[in-house]
Amino acid sequence: MKPKLIYSLLLSVFTMLNVMAQEQPITKESFAAINLNYPGLEKVKKAYIASKYQEAAQALLNYYREKSGKKEPDFSNAEKSVDIKSPVDRFTKMAADSALLHRFQPQKGYGFFNYGKDINWQYWPVKDNEVRWQLHRVKWWQSMALTYNSTRKDEYAKEWMLQFADWAKKNPFGLSEDNDKYAWRPLEVSDRLQSLVPTFAIFVNSAQFTPGFLLYFLKNYHEQAKYLPAHYAAEGNHRLFEAQRELFAGASFPEFTDAAAWRKSGIEVLNAEIKKQVYPDGVQYELSPVYHAGAIDIFLKAYRTAQKAGVANEFPVSYKQTVENMVMAFISITFPNYNQPMFGDSWLADKSFRMQQFQSWLDAFPKNEAIRYFATDGKEGKVPDFLSKGLSTAGFYTFRNGWSNASTIMILKASPPGEFHAQPDNGTFELWANGRNFTPDAGCFVYSGDAGITKMRDWYRQTRVHSTLTLDDQNMVITKARQDKWSTASSQPDPKGKGVSKMDILTYTNPSYADLNHQRSVLFIDQKYFLIIDKAIGKATGNLDIHFQLKEDSKPVFDMAGNRVYSTYADGNNLLIQSLNTDKVSLHEEEGKVSYAYQKELKRPAFAFEKQKNNDQTQQFISVLYPYNGHKAPEIKIKENTGNDYEKGNIDLSVSIDGKMSVVKAALMEW
Repeated sequence: MKPKLIYSLLLSVFTMLNVMAQEQPITKESFAAINLNYPGLEKVKKAYIASKYQEAAQALLNYYREKSGKKEPDFSNAEKSVDIKSPVDRFTKMAADSALLHRFQPQKGYGFFNYGKDINWQYWPVKDNEVRWQLHRVKWWQSMALTYNSTRKDEYAKEWMLQFADWAKKNPFGLSEDNDKYAWRPLEVSDRLQSLVPTFAIFVNSAQFTPGFLLYFLKNYHEQAKYLPAHYAAEGNHRLFEAQRELFAGASFPEFTDAAAWRKSGIEVLNAEIKKQVYPDGVQYELSPVYHAGAIDIFLKAYRTAQKAGVANEFPVSYKQTVENMVMAFISITFPNYNQPMFGDSWLADKSFRMQQFQSWLDAFPKNEAIRYFATDGKEGKVPDFLSKGLSTAGFYTFRNGWSNASTIMILKASPPGEFHAQPDNGTFELWANGRNFTPDAGCFVYSGDAGITKMRDWYRQTRVHSTLTLDDQNMVITKARQDKWSTASSQPDPKGKGVSKMDILTYTNPSYADLNHQRSVLFIDQKYFLIIDKAIGKATGNLDIHFQLKEDSKPVFDMAGNRVYSTYADGNNLLIQSLNTDKVSLHEEEGKVSYAYQKELKRPAFAFEKQKNNDQTQQFISVLYPYNGHKAPEIKIKENTGNDYEKGNIDLSVSIDGKMSVVKAALMEW
C-alpha cells in the first residue's frame, strides 16, 4: 500500500476512536438548550418525557435529516456563492484532501501547513496573526462538506467529526488568555457559526453521524452562539460581521431556546451600527473600498436572513435605503474593470466576483437601473446618471468623463480619520485612462503579527509610497481633510472667452504635519487631463516631495532635465507626469512596490518632485498628468497670465500642448 493511503487509514481509525471518546452519555441535560415545544420536535419531546433519552436523540437526528432533505444547505451567508449541484472545483477538493492529512491553509496568502497527526491548534508556522486567527475559522471544513456531498465518501465525514470534536476539546473558552485571543476572538466565533450551518446540513446525512455526536455538536454550537453577543467587537466591520452571523445562527437553528434572542441581538446591533458606520454619502467609515463592499453584503445578508425568519419588519425602511445608497457610492468609485482604488487595506477582486455581488445587490433593488447595468456587464439597465461625483463626507472624489473602458477616470482620497484599515495617505489617487490603471495605490500586503510582519505592513502604510505630499519623507500625522471646493463642469456657468477650458475642480486642505497644511487642487481640464496644484502652508521647514507611483509594467522614461516621466507602453496608451514649476524643483527615483493580493508584491517605478522649504513662506508644486495616445510624449508648457494668483487661488494660465494653446481660468476656493 502507498504510504499516503496507509497514513489516511490510520487517521480514519484514530478518527473514530476519538469521536467515540468525545460522545458523552445521553442524559436529560443533553437537551437543556433545545426548545422541545418547537414544531416538528413532537417525537423528541415524547421520548424525552418518557426518559428515553437515546430514543429522543435518535428522533432529533431524524428531524434534522428530514429538515436537511427538504432544502439545499444554506450557503446564503457564505463569502462567495456556492453551487451545491456542480462538481467541486480542484481547489475545494485539494483543501478537503489536504485536511484528511491535517494539512491546513488558514490564510490563502500562504501555502498549506502540517498541523500534525494529533492536531496542534496552537501551532503558529508564520508569525502573522491572520494565520493563527484564521486557523480557527476552519474554512476547510466547508471544503470537506462539499467534497463529501459530491463524492459521498465517508472518509470526509469521519474526519470532519474528529476535527470538530478535537477542536472543541482542545480549545475550550478559558484555556488560556493567549488561546482565547485567537480561538475565541468574536470574529472567528462568528465565522464558525456561519460556516457550520451548511457544513452540518451536509454531514448530518452521513451514516457516520450518530445521535450522540449530534448532541455534542449542538451543545458546542449553542455555547459559541451564546458567547458571542456578550463579546461583540466594540466597533467596525467586525461588529457588523458578528451581529449578522448571530442573526443567522438564530434563524438557522430555531430549535434552540435562545434562538429568538440571538436573532434579536443581531438585528438590534445592525440597526444601530448602520447609522454609526455609514456616512450620509453612503461610504462605510473605515474608508476601505473592500470593506465597504463587505459591509453592503453584511447588511443585505442580514436582511435576507430576517426575511426567511419572518422578522424583516424589525428593520426600518431607512435600513434598505441606506444600503442602496452604499451601492451607489460604490458604483461611483468603480473602474470599468469592476475594481476600485486600493485605498487602505484593499486589494483587487475578480470581475466575476464583483458581478456576483452586483447581482446579489440587484436582487435587493430590482428597480435600480444603474445596479442592473453593473450586474449584467452593461447588457441591461442604464449607466448612472452622473459622471464626476464627490462623496464629500468620506472624502472620495471621482473625476470621470464616461463609464466605458475608454474613459478617463481619477479617484482621489481626502478623508477624515479611518482607523485600522485606513492609511496616512490623504491626497493619494488612482488614474485610469483608456483601459489601463496607470497609478494603482500601494495596497496593504499584510495585516499584523510579530516585528517582522509589522515592518512589512508599515512599509505600505508610509505616506511617501502614496501619491501625495510629504515633509522630510515622514508619515502625515493627521488625516482630516477639509473640502474647500468641489464643482463639476455641469455645475459651473459657461466660461467666457474664446479657448477657455471647462473643468471639474477639487480643492481640499489637510493638516498633515505640525505647522504644515497640505492644500491640493485638482483640475480635470476639458475632461481630458489633470492639473494638480499642491501648496505646503505653514511655518514648518524641511524637504518637500510630491510622490507618484506607476504601474509595474509601465517602463517609464525619466527625463531628469525636463522634470517629466512618461510610460512607454507598446500599444500607445501612455501617461505623462510633468512638473510645471518655474522655480527649482528636482526629479528623483524612489523605491516602489505594489501589493494586489495578501502576501503578494511587485516592484514598480516610483518617483518624486522635490524642493526645499526654508521659511514660513508657502511653497507650491504644479504638476500635469496627461494621458495620450502615441509613442512620443507631448510637449507641455504653461504661462502665467495677468490675473493668475496662486496665493489667492485665482488661476489664469495659458497652457501649450504641442504648440496648441488654451486658457485655464479657475477659482480654487469657495469664498
